[in-house]
Amino acid sequence: MLITQLKKKEELLPFFKENILLIACFGCKEVHFPSKEYELLKAELKTLNLNISGEIVLDYLCNEDYTAKRLELYRNEITKAGTLLVFACGVGVQTLAALLPDKTILAGCDTFYVPGFSGFTPTSYDCEQCGECKLGLTAGICPLTACSKGLLNGPCGGTKNGKCEVSKNMDCGWEKILLKSKAIGEPNPRIKEIVSIRDYKKSFS
Repeated sequence: MLITQLKKKEELLPFFKENILLIACFGCKEVHFPSKEYELLKAELKTLNLNISGEIVLDYLCNEDYTAKRLELYRNEITKAGTLLVFACGVGVQTLAALLPDKTILAGCDTFYVPGFSGFTPTSYDCEQCGECKLGLTAGICPLTACSKGLLNGPCGGTKNGKCEVSKNMDCGWEKILLKSKAIGEPNPRIKEIVSIRDYKKSFS
């Protein structure tokens, strides 16, 4: 089972440099979402006169087909927004990033592992539940799950022609991150902010 925890306000405030659209997933029995805390945070952010253009509330963000159809209802809001700040588990954030390749996607939550049955997630994306989500710094593509080595500081020396040296059928996760970053107008991921000593206590209970 997964549990999400809102990132601290101080960690989110640097994101508010342009038109931000909030997206919250209240959605599935496999993931606990702190809805009360989210409402309090949202109210606090609004009092700061930040560039918040609106809010979209969805459920089952991880279901690609379902979410793709739901997003059509909000095409205008999404088009006008410069950045999407997504409050969801890591799987939901990655799914949305793939569906909106021309948008900057930021993660508003950290995802943790809680012992128990996690149910079925109808998506090809995975979340390592590291408790220190970096998706907001890597164009919505997780370096831990997209890279077979889980590297946090860029591609290894073994990548060749965009493929992983561990499996030639696997795309290099960091190549995907770099290409997506360029596509959304951010030439380089904020790697200096990504590289740190991982706190593995957040990943395991």
